[in-house]
Amino acid sequence: MKRATSALAAAIIIAAGIAVALYGISSDGNEGTLAAGPDCRPAVDVAAALEPLMGGEIAALIPASRPQNLSSLAFTDQLGEARTLGELSGQLKLVNLWATWCAPCREEMPALDALQAGLGGENFAVVPINIDRTEPARPRQFLEEIGVAELPLYTDRTMKIFNDMKAKGLAVGLPVTALIDGNGCLIAHMNGPAEWNSPDARELIAAALRQTGLAGRQTTSPQNAATPQS
Repeated sequence: MKRATSALAAAIIIAAGIAVALYGISSDGNEGTLAAGPDCRPAVDVAAALEPLMGGEIAALIPASRPQNLSSLAFTDQLGEARTLGELSGQLKLVNLWATWCAPCREEMPALDALQAGLGGENFAVVPINIDRTEPARPRQFLEEIGVAELPLYTDRTMKIFNDMKAKGLAVGLPVTALIDGNGCLIAHMNGPAEWNSPDARELIAAALRQTGLAGRQTTSPQNAATPQS
C-alpha cells in the first residue's frame, strides 16, 4: 500500500511539474500564460510609470496591476478575415469596443478618429472593434454619419471579444478601451467614454511610446496604422 501511495504521489508531482512548464504558473501572478508567449510583467512596470498621467480627461483609466496577455483577442478585419491583436505586434494599440446603439460611443468616436489622424502610424494605432450583431453595413453607415474618416471598421458580430474581456475583469459596459503594448500585454483599461483627442490623452500616448521603446520610429501616416501582419 505504501509503495502504491508513493507511486501516486510521485505521479502527481510530475504532472504538476509539467503543468508549470507548459503554462508558466508562478507566484508573480502571471499564470495561465504559455511559456512561449510574451512576458507581460514589463507592461505592469510601464503601467506604474504612466499612472501619474492617468488624470484629467482620462482619469477613469485603471493601470494594469498584474500581467495580462490579450494577444488572443479576436476580431474580423475590413476584408472579412479573422484576426487577433497578436497580429498587430510591435505596435502600441488603443483598442476600443463600441456599438451603434451605444450613445457614449457616438460621442467618443470623433475624438478617437482625431487621435488616429494625429498620432496614428507605424507604431501606434487606434483599433476600434464594433460588436453589433448586424451586418457591417450598419456600423459603416454609422461612422459615415458622424464623420469618422481615419478609423478602420473592425467587427466581432459574436461579441466574444467583449465577453472575453468581461471574463478577465476588463469590461462592464460600452465603450471599453484598453491600452496594449507591442507584445499584446495590457497597460491600462477603462470603461466609459473619454476625450481621447485631449492633451491628457496625447501626453499619455507619447509617454507610453517612450516607455515601451516605440517612440523612435513613430510616424504620422494614418494609412500605415493598424495593419495586421499576415
